[in-house]
Amino acid sequence: MIARIEFVHSKSVIHRDMKPDNFLMGTGKKGHHVYVVDFGLAKKYRDPRTHQHIPYKEGKSLTGTARYCSINTHLGIEQSRRDDLEGIGYILMYFLRGSLPWQGLKAHTKQEKYSRISERKQTTPVETLCKGFPAEFAAYLNYTRSLRFEDKPDYSYLKRLFRELFIREGYHVDYVFDWTLKRIHENLKAEGSGQQDQKQQQQQQQRERENVEQA
Repeated sequence: MIARIEFVHSKSVIHRDMKPDNFLMGTGKKGHHVYVVDFGLAKKYRDPRTHQHIPYKEGKSLTGTARYCSINTHLGIEQSRRDDLEGIGYILMYFLRGSLPWQGLKAHTKQEKYSRISERKQTTPVETLCKGFPAEFAAYLNYTRSLRFEDKPDYSYLKRLFRELFIREGYHVDYVFDWTLKRIHENLKAEGSGQQDQKQQQQQQQRERENVEQA
């Protein structure tokens, strides 16, 4: 995910709508490829030719998905590369935790809900959000939150955090994911069920032939 957004940023574009729905896995031989989709809110953050960064602005309306957007986005600050990366951090914690502390907040209006999400997001320490999980996740979020508006993120550092964690936890790059195994089991079950149905159908046909002969 980090590598995909790094590539997007290399094209002078920020996505501005980080959420799980916008990261898709390929199919077939490309089943291990991650794809980024939905660039409807994307924006150029710099001039592609001169690399002149867009100016810092405040008073912007919230663009993106409130659950995963950065704190600075809640505060009305113009988005830049740091905001996409902070959003990925919230996606990762959502995957790990199953929910985020600012989900399910009640409000009468959308604006009030955004305000409540912002408040909860700002008052939830990173260490609390990431409690019970490897330190790399807190390190990732603390780093992305520390970036200044025009800073170029150290993508290599962020990728290295999780690559080293991956190795330390004893995982291997075999491209076999949880959903890959689930799909294999489902296919085997369906195949077994299909074979059973075919066998029953053949037995039924045999009985019908025998009945005809006896008649």
